[in-house]
Amino acid sequence: MSFAFSLFNQCRKPNGWLGQLNLWSMNRRHSKVTDWGLQQVSIRSRDTLLDVGCGGGRTVSKLAAIAVEGKVYGVDFSAESVAVSCKTNRKSIADGRVEIRQNSVSQLPFHDRMFDLVTAAETHYYWPDLPANFQEVMRVLKAGGTFLLIAEAYKGGKYDQMLRRLEELKTIMTYAHLTVEEHRDLFNQTGFQDVQVLEKYEKGWICAWGKKPA
Repeated sequence: MSFAFSLFNQCRKPNGWLGQLNLWSMNRRHSKVTDWGLQQVSIRSRDTLLDVGCGGGRTVSKLAAIAVEGKVYGVDFSAESVAVSCKTNRKSIADGRVEIRQNSVSQLPFHDRMFDLVTAAETHYYWPDLPANFQEVMRVLKAGGTFLLIAEAYKGGKYDQMLRRLEELKTIMTYAHLTVEEHRDLFNQTGFQDVQVLEKYEKGWICAWGKKPA
């Protein structure tokens, strides 16, 4: 149990040299599912974008490559993640097109109605209070803005049997996998509209998105 906790805690909040290795690995491992998820929504060149739980910063760099005349922010509550994300995006940061901050999803350091799109890739499993955290994302979205969630695992998916073995971790840390319907319900119950959920069962991938009411 202690080894499993240490491993998943490094995914939740990377730290030290092991955390750095994990972050660079996540940049590589999560790249394809992130590309797939980003293809499901519209991103314009002048948009202002936010990636919550930015980890090693690969999603931030993907967003910056699309919103070439906009600005991209990343936020993560791990200092190690912020450091690696800054290294990944050093040129765009120097150009003033990217900004990385250390903060929690529970209290995002941004003004109301600031972003056209908020993304969260492989991170909501660890959020402390999903309904409240979704409301916080809603706060910083512009009217009509989109929240996109991307994940490589979900309840009822290809890796369901393996994920059930992780249930015991819930006694010692916040960790949540949701079904397709639970993803949809969470978006609907927190006020998002035009909610859609897409799964790619053969890969074990899921993405869900919804819009802030105009």
